[in-house]
Amino acid sequence: MKLLAVEAKQWAQYLAPRYRLVEELGAELHLLLGVGDPQYWPRCRVAESADAADLVATAKAWHEQEHFDGVLTFSEMSVIATAVVADALGLPSIGVQAARNSRNKFLMRQAHERGRVPHPSFRFVPDVTAALAAAAEFGYPAILKPTLGASSSFVFRVDNPAQLAQRFVDASEGIQRMLPFQLEVEGIDIGPQGLLVESFLDGNEYLFEALAWDGELFIGSAVDRVTMEGETFDDDVHAAPTRLSDEQLEEIRSIIAAAAAAQGLHRSVMHAEIRMHRGRPHLVELAARPGGGELHLVARTTAGYCPILASMDIARGVRPTVSHYRPTGVHMMGTCLICDGGELEYVSVPAEVSESEHTLTVRILQQPGAVIRRPPDGNNILGFLVVTGDSHEQTKQRLEEFVDLVEVKLVGQAAGHSKTPWARLRPVATTG
Repeated sequence: MKLLAVEAKQWAQYLAPRYRLVEELGAELHLLLGVGDPQYWPRCRVAESADAADLVATAKAWHEQEHFDGVLTFSEMSVIATAVVADALGLPSIGVQAARNSRNKFLMRQAHERGRVPHPSFRFVPDVTAALAAAAEFGYPAILKPTLGASSSFVFRVDNPAQLAQRFVDASEGIQRMLPFQLEVEGIDIGPQGLLVESFLDGNEYLFEALAWDGELFIGSAVDRVTMEGETFDDDVHAAPTRLSDEQLEEIRSIIAAAAAAQGLHRSVMHAEIRMHRGRPHLVELAARPGGGELHLVARTTAGYCPILASMDIARGVRPTVSHYRPTGVHMMGTCLICDGGELEYVSVPAEVSESEHTLTVRILQQPGAVIRRPPDGNNILGFLVVTGDSHEQTKQRLEEFVDLVEVKLVGQAAGHSKTPWARLRPVATTG
């Protein structure tokens, strides 16, 4: 089985673990980069351009030699590029329009509106006057977010007009330099680049790994978001198995199915984010790729579902072996690791954490010398930590203890410990 992975522009080394997993699961993975390092992966070609036409030309020439069985991506910023390449090679594809609907949040919201999917009120806002008018209509608090964002970069909760006016300036400037937008394919319509104002959804949030296949919709994994929020949003702390009832899960499954149909996703892995509002589920977003971070490991461990294997099957046009959500009984809690903004000197993860039988994964994304930007200037994280246990409370306590053992040093600052979004709610110990 030969699969072609696509990144319009190389996303550092972020996806390398997933590429290795694809090979562990039995495929020979080839990597097509528009722009990037040809040494990044053993079987790699670089088009020397992120233009869609150049990606297609390079892919076609390579396909003539290798005869790929399918095309896939794990990058939110390459969903459109991957559909373009797959269509050009005559291989299974979600289609370019469905890819646009699943990448651009404005087009996504319009699709949900047409499909009568429960969603927040929204408006594309080209200037601060339009933003203020939308928020006045929807009411405060409101949400300001990019149409082509990822990882909650430049997503703000705003509580009054003055705050919205300031955050509109911050976001308008920030989206021009944020990494998600810089990694997009070029030379093809990817939808409006700008900002949305949305109404605020007041309840808890949940994450789902889902799969659509010819009218059937499966929830493979369900995860609860368990931390409180401030003005900005992080990848946050998540727990599984979900505490949602069977009735709630079925209602959410029907909402995801309606959203998939509205976006044009008929055969696709999906990552869905649902938030309650006045006690009922509403769709935050539905992406046409597996969830980011370590959610694929969480799905395998707590629900017996592998979204990476499902992606491999769908790329080849093969119906994945999948069932509706069935928890395995393993409890998990995971967090993004964060620190203050500044230049990173080092991160140290002790063996007590990295080698523990209860650590599902610990991964540091940033290298010494990296400039960490935190809201409102950006939303960089240090990495991820996911632990397991026999109960929700035991797993939560273990995660808190392990996080406080990870040492972080920023240039010109005293060494301290990494933080989680719980830092909003509790003090984090530091060392001199």
